[in-house]
Amino acid sequence: MSTKLFIANRGEIAVRIARTARLMNIPTVAAVSEADIDSLAAKIADAFVVIGPASAAASYLNQDALIAAALDQGCDAVHPGYGFLSENADFARRVIASGLIWVGPSPDAIDLMGNKSMAREAARKAGVPVLRGSDGPLEPDADAISIARDIGYPLVVKASAGGGGRGIRFVFSEGELLDTIELARGEAAAVFGDPTVYLERFVEKARHVEVQLLGDGTNFVHLGDRDCSMQRRSQKVIEEAPAPDLPESVRKNIHESSLELARQCGYRGAGTVEFLYDPVNREAAFIEMNTRIQVEHPITELVTGVDIVREQLVVAYDGAMTLRQESIAFTGHAIECRINAEDPDNNFFPSPGKLEKLIWPEGPGVRVDSGVEEGCSVSPFYDSMLAKLIVHAPDRSAAISAAMEALEKTLIEGVKTTIPLHRDLLSSEEFSLVKHHSKFIESAPDLLAVKTTA
Repeated sequence: MSTKLFIANRGEIAVRIARTARLMNIPTVAAVSEADIDSLAAKIADAFVVIGPASAAASYLNQDALIAAALDQGCDAVHPGYGFLSENADFARRVIASGLIWVGPSPDAIDLMGNKSMAREAARKAGVPVLRGSDGPLEPDADAISIARDIGYPLVVKASAGGGGRGIRFVFSEGELLDTIELARGEAAAVFGDPTVYLERFVEKARHVEVQLLGDGTNFVHLGDRDCSMQRRSQKVIEEAPAPDLPESVRKNIHESSLELARQCGYRGAGTVEFLYDPVNREAAFIEMNTRIQVEHPITELVTGVDIVREQLVVAYDGAMTLRQESIAFTGHAIECRINAEDPDNNFFPSPGKLEKLIWPEGPGVRVDSGVEEGCSVSPFYDSMLAKLIVHAPDRSAAISAAMEALEKTLIEGVKTTIPLHRDLLSSEEFSLVKHHSKFIESAPDLLAVKTTA
């Protein structure tokens, strides 16, 4: 087992990793920017090292500084968390070349799944259901109009190197196709350094469903599925496990085909295969695979009892996973609310400031994963998420009630938050009846006119 773990991240995921490592008797060193010296992550870890100024580019994205700090601190492993460099294959290669253990899948697997068109082809070969689309990347000299006619409108132009809801352009008619493709190529080159795009059928009012995987290169298990359909501008707001109102045949298919994709990749560590679910035709199709731990992993942990961070560390250090599919039991229903320091009355503009008062709910079935504490300052330099409020109950209806109660017991003063939006979403008829979809929030303007009271 490792002698010392370097956490190349910040906020709640850094705290989360440090706490599991402590339970495993693994000392930790947290990388912090100058803006995060007094952060909860710096306090929870056994030690911390300042890697640069507040700017993420000069700190949490500074590969040289991170690797040098890990080596200087005597660490022998690096956990990248999520975001930042967690899906950067070049960083993973540099970590490994430095003699450090990379807590994640192989750089080759990251490369494969990071290229959306290549990942789509790998999924197709593994038997994972995919949407109609172009056969691989759309070459500059390809007959895009004929290809689009075969796919059918509406469709999506996607950047092969895209992710996180970025690099996507919608096309609703043939007249706008070629201009949109050129615009998408230009944006992809500017944002991702890769102009490659591909075409894919667009499913209106689709739900976002995903499968959590763990593997050690030889053995593979799934930890069930999640529904992350409640999104705002392609960023997840509320997640739940298991995915509700999913035909068992679809559920079984996405579980088994996701495992086959992992086998074909020789996948190691935690990964998530994401799908669009069409509730009209009641079929799911592959979107992408995320080669890291997901923000929403706690809901899966609550319904399975599996500590996913622990399993990541076990695979990284020992090489072999002890979990087997037959030993995994699923119980109840879990819901997660991402609480952000944002102003719903001002187009969700970030609301940095000092947390004057902070009270989290407690009790059976309630969990809060947070990277902040009362009295600390919410930085304007990074993601605005304050915490993830997670509840676990015997069934979905009880979980919704538990989440509402937990939100009512949460008190945050000093910054504005998205708690009122969560209350409205959870109490909506559409959410209760599973009639929501990934564009639901934008299509329900009344929900965006909430008044901030927490």
